[in-house]
Amino acid sequence: MAHVRTFRDDESKAEWLLARARAAGGLAPVDLERFWADQAVARADPFGADIPQTALGIMMSGECVYDELGVPVDFWRYQHDDAWRLELNAAYNDKAERIVGRRLLGETPREAAPRYTGLGGLHDVFEARNVWNELSQSWWLEQVADGPDELKALLDRVEQRDVRGAILPDDWDAQKARLLPRGVRPPQYRNQRGPVTFATSVYGVENLIFLLVDDPDLAARFRDAILRAMLEIRRIMDAEAGHTRDTAPRGFGFADDNCALLTPEMYELFGYPILKGVWEYTSPDPPDRRGQHSDSDMAHIVPILGRLGLTDTNFGPNVMVDHIRRHCPKAVIMGELAPFTFSRNDQPGIVREFLRDHGMTREARGLLFTTAGSINNGSRLTGMRLIMSAIQHFGRFDE
Repeated sequence: MAHVRTFRDDESKAEWLLARARAAGGLAPVDLERFWADQAVARADPFGADIPQTALGIMMSGECVYDELGVPVDFWRYQHDDAWRLELNAAYNDKAERIVGRRLLGETPREAAPRYTGLGGLHDVFEARNVWNELSQSWWLEQVADGPDELKALLDRVEQRDVRGAILPDDWDAQKARLLPRGVRPPQYRNQRGPVTFATSVYGVENLIFLLVDDPDLAARFRDAILRAMLEIRRIMDAEAGHTRDTAPRGFGFADDNCALLTPEMYELFGYPILKGVWEYTSPDPPDRRGQHSDSDMAHIVPILGRLGLTDTNFGPNVMVDHIRRHCPKAVIMGELAPFTFSRNDQPGIVREFLRDHGMTREARGLLFTTAGSINNGSRLTGMRLIMSAIQHFGRFDE
C-alpha cells in the first residue's frame, strides 16, 4: 500500500510545503504541465462536478514588474511609453515562463490594435474630471458639487443633458467610418465604478452620508439620475455597435469599494436600486453576468447583494467565503487572498489563506482563488508558484 502523508492541521501543511520550497532554492514544487492542463478544466467552470482542482485566478498584473525586475516604480510611464512597457513585459515574461510556465503580460504594441479614442463616460455626464494624482500614482475622479444646493443645480443640468453628446467625441462619425470597415466595433459599456463610489467621488463621502440621513428625497433624485444616465449610455453604445437590446451581449459589472461606508438601510435606498435597475436591463436571465468588486469590509451589504443573483464576486479580504457563499450561492467567488499578504510575500500567510478558502468551499465549489482586490507591486512570481503548489497538493478534488 502506498504511503499517504497525513497532517495535523493547515499550519503543518503550510510548514511542509514551505520546507520543500526552501529545499528547492525557493521554488515550490509544481508539476507545471499537469497544473495548467487541470487549470484549463477548473477555470472553465469552477463549479464543475468533475474539476480536478480549485481554479486559480491570479495571473499577475503590470503593477508587478517593478519589484520583480528591480525597476523604479513609474505607473505613468508604463501607461504612456509603449516601448518601455513592452520591454518590461518581455523581461518579466521571460522570468514568468521559467517560474510558472506561462507568459503572463501582453507583448503587443498598442498601435497594432486599432481602437476608438476620446470616448467619455458616466463622469462626463455629471461634469466630473478624471485626473492623474501624482501622489497615489493613479487616476482620481474630482468632486463636482458640495452641499445640497450645488447638488440640485448639478442634477438640473444632468437631467437635461444630451448624453450622446456628452460621451461621444466630435469626430465620432469619422472614427466609425475608418474603423468599422476594418471590423472594429465600438467598445461596449459593460463595467462601471459602482454607485456609492461614484456618488462619493462627485459629491463627497461625508456629503453623501449626510444627504441620505437628512434629505432622502434628494438622495433618491441623485440615485435616479445615475441610473437613467447609465441605462442611456448602455443603449447608446449598444446602438453604435449595431445592437438592439435583444442582440447586445449581456452582462454588467460594478466596482464599488465605498459601498462599505453605508449602513444596510442607506444602501437599500441608494445603491441597491441602481444595481437592480441596471441588471434588469443588461442581465435579465440567471446566467447573465452580475458582477461586483468591492475590496472593502462590506460584509453587511452582502445579504442585500445576495437578493440580486450575483454571478461573480470579488470582495474585501475580511469578507469570508462562507459568508459570501451563504448569501450568493451561485456566484463564483474571486478571492479571498488579502492583497498585502501577497504583495508582502508573506508565504505562510499565502498558503494558510488558500487552505482556509478551499476548505470553506470544498463542498459547494465555485472558488476562483485570487486576491480580494488588486494584485499590487511586490507580488512575486515565486508567490504565484507557491499558490499553484498549494492548489496541486492540497486543493484537488480528484484525490
